[in-house]
Amino acid sequence: MENEALAAGAAIGTFMVAGIFALFVTILMVVAYWKICEKAGFPGPLSLLMLIPVANFILVLYIAFAEWPALKQNKPQQLQ
Repeated sequence: MENEALAAGAAIGTFMVAGIFALFVTILMVVAYWKICEKAGFPGPLSLLMLIPVANFILVLYIAFAEWPALKQNKPQQLQ
């Protein structure tokens, strides 16, 4: 009975540490994508899509292939 309690306590502790680590990594990724979105000229809250399973993949593709507003502002006007 005592061994089962120890095993349960160890399992709970392990899952708590893993959960805290996962939360830390998730927050780190959202903050990193927030900065990427802002530097590219997109709104920072767009990075919250990283929390939605399929939307995070679509966001990465969108940032990779869309024209960045930040680059449009720095582009010199072409003469026509």
